[in-house]
Amino acid sequence: MTSVFNEAGINVACTIIEAQPNIVTQVKSVDGPDGYDAVQISYGTAKEKNTSKAMLGHFANANTTPKSKIVELRDSTFEAELGGEITIQDVFEIGDKVSAVGVSKGKGFQGVVKRHNFRGVGDATHGQHNRGRAPGSIGAASYPAKVIKGMKMGGRMGGKRVKIKNLEIVKLFPEQHLLVVKGAVPGHKGSIILIEK
Repeated sequence: MTSVFNEAGINVACTIIEAQPNIVTQVKSVDGPDGYDAVQISYGTAKEKNTSKAMLGHFANANTTPKSKIVELRDSTFEAELGGEITIQDVFEIGDKVSAVGVSKGKGFQGVVKRHNFRGVGDATHGQHNRGRAPGSIGAASYPAKVIKGMKMGGRMGGKRVKIKNLEIVKLFPEQHLLVVKGAVPGHKGSIILIEK
């Protein structure tokens, strides 16, 4: 992350996103065999030896080299041609509100204080010993005599698909294929995210 000064002179926290041009590998329509409108775009590079023959033929139809990531966008507002290139200046403008979709950082097994914002036991008296971050009682009574589904407990945290909405585009650098958005986006450095209007 970085920060930029806006027009009012306020320092705003921002994220710089590298958005290399995407290639349109398939255009679907209601009239076609698929039965719905969608645009399939691809990103990155992949070795030919690591790509299946079916996918090699798929990329050959779009007259492009094998790609590592394919995403299908339904209800897309932009006109796309098979094999065409989509750049950030084709889709985005400064001031646009966008959403960032990605996989959040994995944090491993975490307790209830970090995972569910429990306060823990604030007072160490009344027989409390090393129990400051414990979840406390989780059961009901002799009926139902079980832990109810959905009980907030410790467990794996992060590593899930997350969508951050209403991020504002602050700056565009078309020559470097860079996009500067206000706020944070999900995922670690270098992870692939989807930016959508």
